[in-house]
Amino acid sequence: MEQPLLRLEGITKRFPGVKALDDLSLELRAGEVHALLGENGAGKSTLIKVLYGVYRPDAGIIRIDGRQVQVEDAQHATRLGIGVVFQELNICTHLDVANNIFLGRPKNTLGVIDDGWMRREAGRILTDTIKLDIDPGRLTKHLSIAEQQMVEIAKVVSRGCRIIVFDEPTSSLTENEIEHLFEIILDLKKQGVGIIYISHRLEELPRIADRVTVLRDGRHVRTMAYKDTSNDELISLMVGRELTNKYPRYKRKIGDVIFEVKNLRYRNRLDIGSLAVRAGEIVGLAGLVGAGRTESMRALFGADPADAKEAVLFGKTMRFQTPGEAIDEGFVYMTENRKLFGLCLTLDVESNINLASLKQLSSTAVMNERKAADNAESFRSRLAIKTPSIRTKARNLSGGNQQKVILAKWMSRKAKVLVFDEPTRGIDVGAKYEIYKLMNELSDQGIGIIMISSELPEILGMSDRVAVYREGRIVAILDIAQADSALILQYATGVKK
Repeated sequence: MEQPLLRLEGITKRFPGVKALDDLSLELRAGEVHALLGENGAGKSTLIKVLYGVYRPDAGIIRIDGRQVQVEDAQHATRLGIGVVFQELNICTHLDVANNIFLGRPKNTLGVIDDGWMRREAGRILTDTIKLDIDPGRLTKHLSIAEQQMVEIAKVVSRGCRIIVFDEPTSSLTENEIEHLFEIILDLKKQGVGIIYISHRLEELPRIADRVTVLRDGRHVRTMAYKDTSNDELISLMVGRELTNKYPRYKRKIGDVIFEVKNLRYRNRLDIGSLAVRAGEIVGLAGLVGAGRTESMRALFGADPADAKEAVLFGKTMRFQTPGEAIDEGFVYMTENRKLFGLCLTLDVESNINLASLKQLSSTAVMNERKAADNAESFRSRLAIKTPSIRTKARNLSGGNQQKVILAKWMSRKAKVLVFDEPTRGIDVGAKYEIYKLMNELSDQGIGIIMISSELPEILGMSDRVAVYREGRIVAILDIAQADSALILQYATGVKK
């Protein structure tokens, strides 16, 4: 049998209070796409960081082409032919495209950086390999997220890596951009590159996956050819139980209108006529990327400017000039970028949960530490947040548990209207189900929920009504009984007026 390009044997990694990897083994062949699946916290990211030299394993062996290696750090991993395209982009936005691609290894001529050569070579890589027309001299801060993702891929490809890991590469891409990424991956396969592909979007796998490995609780569950399995089987292996329905069946008790936004305008980018939310209702916001869903909610929340806006909460007119004003009135916004705007990653779970409730947990300007700890422990138990301790740093939690921490923060403030922006982005199927159950529990408390989602099945599975956006405007509001994917897309694309 052909020697595998990469073999991980008995990899074990412990952190205080948890064994993240437990005697885990994995093989990668040249010219294959090997999908790596598992719930958040299953050990996928830890395994990749061991491979890339970020973590040292406590036990186990790494072999490349049959030769045992000890990966010292990321630079050493690169010299060994290992590259990783992380979900969180490692872009220096103040540098141009060429300098990002050749970061840490610029071309020198007599001690002077040869910018001309780097731009020519970056242009060749972008055109020939990535098939993308981007000016190598352009500052990366002016690029879209998708273009920055392609620059990251170009950086890895330019290093001649034979082993490439893609970690949730499509989480911020449109359908066309995903197709472009798949073309790049298939070209790399033809060149004999071995690819480890991590994704929670199982619908992507038929296009690219050759084999698939499922992890659970840091252990290897099963490896198989993708053609020999099904998504239902993979979900069952990931969560350790049958998950017959992705969306919890639920009959909501919907009351009267508690919140309405009127006349939200900002230049020629937003013009929202009216959107109402009733007690216990989930209103889904659907539309294409850039249609204005997030922009309208951020402007309403006071995070971004608006030329005009009017909000009515329980019959009282609000204007929300700042996020603080909105929060004080019970209107809260759960951002789609939880790591940048939703959490303080360097603080622990307790601090993050209590962050929006400091006044309520203090007396005479002094924090009541016992009260603060009890509040965090209460939400940790109530939301089943998986963490060794409320003293654990938020950055060490899985994506699903980070999302629960943010939710606990706002539940602690007794929110009346809650905006979920992409509530399950980057979260595995099991954790998604838990988030959906929590949303249903919130609706039982009479909280009005606005849910922005780019996944139409999620919109259709969880919403009571759907507001469809196109070019900064709401073009239709559909009752869920009349809504389907085709009708929503017709409104979103302008086919249906």
